[in-house]
Amino acid sequence: MAETAEGAAHRSVWLEGQARRRGRGGGQPSGLDRDRITEATVRLLDAEGLAKFSMRRLAAELNVTAMSVYWYVDTKDDLLELALDSAFGELTALPDPTDDDADWREQLRALATQYRELLVRHPWLSPLAGRYLNIGPNSVVFSRTVQRVVLRTGLPAHGVTGAISAVFQFVYGYGTIEGHFFARVADTGLTPDEYFRQAMSATAGAPRTAEILEESMNLMAARGGDTVAEMMSRDFTFALDLLIAGIEAMVRRG
Repeated sequence: MAETAEGAAHRSVWLEGQARRRGRGGGQPSGLDRDRITEATVRLLDAEGLAKFSMRRLAAELNVTAMSVYWYVDTKDDLLELALDSAFGELTALPDPTDDDADWREQLRALATQYRELLVRHPWLSPLAGRYLNIGPNSVVFSRTVQRVVLRTGLPAHGVTGAISAVFQFVYGYGTIEGHFFARVADTGLTPDEYFRQAMSATAGAPRTAEILEESMNLMAARGGDTVAEMMSRDFTFALDLLIAGIEAMVRRG
């Protein structure tokens, strides 16, 4: 049984209808539904990562046969797409873009911060976001909110999508790298701060990297932050402020 659908880039579980079920393997299994299966998928992806995920592993987690899972989804791609949108459903504190009294800058910061946190919390999300269409209901709500907030900036219509790309492709990249870092740290059994100190010590003692590190130390000290989390947050906040200042400058330019 093929786990991955053919032509996954050209199809979506959201375009083919929620009721689409082939019911392979006999009668509908009791005690299962799409929500339970999706929740278990997210839980497994968080615990073991995307590379280790399989329909057989999911079935074992649910204590059912793989054929039982196929009653609700036709392919592994369908299931991963459902998990992707389920994660976007965690963004429950979205700003109200129709609030004329709200500052679009703070709303944009809130959206960017929540998206970054989501990417870090679920390191498997970023590759899936690049693989699928991101047209599930939760993803669409987030995208529509982003678009409406950026429309409030005063940018001309032809600049709105560019501004969205500048901010959220930055967040996507930053959150992806940060999520991978914390996943790598978790595999070592160290805390992020312990891992960072060991990495800096090893880098300082290697001839090819010692000079580069020495040149960077003053910049790192100027940034500030006593922990890895603080350093990452300060860099993220400053970079986001630069992007918002760029939007303000483009609005003034007219």
